Amino acid sequence: MRGLLTKIIFLSFFVAISTEIKAQKSYRAATIMFYNVENLYDTIKSADIINGALSPHNPKYQISIPEDSALASGLDIYKAELTFEKLKGKHVVRTHILTDEFYYKGTKLWNSKKYHEKLTNLSKVISDIGRSETKVSPAIIGLCEIENERVVQDLCKELGKRGGTYGFAHLNSFDARGVDVGLLYDKTRFTLTSQQRLPIIIISDEGYRVYTRDILLVEGLLEGEKMYFLVNHWPSRSGGEQKSLPRRIAAAEVMKKAMDNIQKADPNAKILAMGDFNDDPNSPSIKDVLNTVSKKEKVKSNTYFNPAEALFKNGMGTLAYQDSFNFFDQQIMSPGFVKSEDKGYHFYKMNVFSPPYLVTQEGPYKGYPFRSFSGNNYTRGYSDHYPVYTILIKEID
Repeated sequence: MRGLLTKIIFLSFFVAISTEIKAQKSYRAATIMFYNVENLYDTIKSADIINGALSPHNPKYQISIPEDSALASGLDIYKAELTFEKLKGKHVVRTHILTDEFYYKGTKLWNSKKYHEKLTNLSKVISDIGRSETKVSPAIIGLCEIENERVVQDLCKELGKRGGTYGFAHLNSFDARGVDVGLLYDKTRFTLTSQQRLPIIIISDEGYRVYTRDILLVEGLLEGEKMYFLVNHWPSRSGGEQKSLPRRIAAAEVMKKAMDNIQKADPNAKILAMGDFNDDPNSPSIKDVLNTVSKKEKVKSNTYFNPAEALFKNGMGTLAYQDSFNFFDQQIMSPGFVKSEDKGYHFYKMNVFSPPYLVTQEGPYKGYPFRSFSGNNYTRGYSDHYPVYTILIKEID
């Protein structure tokens, strides 16, 4: 029943033909959101089982299981460089590092009560976003800072309590902190056709591999219309913005190559890349490498549309640091979402979602996003980032 209702819900926009005559057009809407959920870990110490006999794009290539079970499996613990080529044919255990704080004995004293409260909080945000405009929950949800498949499954279950029917795409990466990106989709509106990971190869000045999150490329049909979504979490600014910039440029080059290749095959392809880019819309990794523009009328075949740039210029942001806002969480679109308004879904608007309950109301961080942790102290908050969302519309008869 919910699927039927979703398909008949529409928005009405009034377009002025003259000062006296108005024509009403009806549109169907779809919300595409992205959210850095701030360290969504489960409460179990995990390790990965890697099966190098499978394709790296197979979700079972690298699965996360309790560490005790992994160590008892009899498989060797792998300590060499993590590359698909070197792992080919191997069946091994990869232990996790830098994750001990998210454990009931860790510094954050992370437990089931806190974990389920965070899931409840996140499900509220996801269910609310875009609802005032479209009356329904998002069709597509990009996520970052998720630990493994289990937390994504648990979040989908929590959304089910609010009436959502979500599936997901997720592939474990080799990130040192054990966090990944993922994509949820409303199963009544979107059909997943493929998913693959796009690794970002970064070599440090000292010559060793720096592991970061893979880009997740998802292809599917939104109510029968082919679309591509790329979910990103680029390397952080740790060590300084300029010193770390080459790492984000490396990620931007991987993303742009993937988007360009899709457009070479189909110049009208509808591609939406979203993520926590750890850079602002005017940063070189975004503005120069991706060749983005902020206005729809300036979009050409060799450019990408970034509506976050205009919002950033107007003083908006998605996270705060030292009393100023950055706009790291963005959604960047191919010309197909802008130049084909008469052919299926196209861009209508983008915004930052920051209702009062997501804003810290008192204390030294008043006005900042209401994060889950202040140091090691659990706040019962949501995330240290605000989510962003784009509304797509298409005219219906």
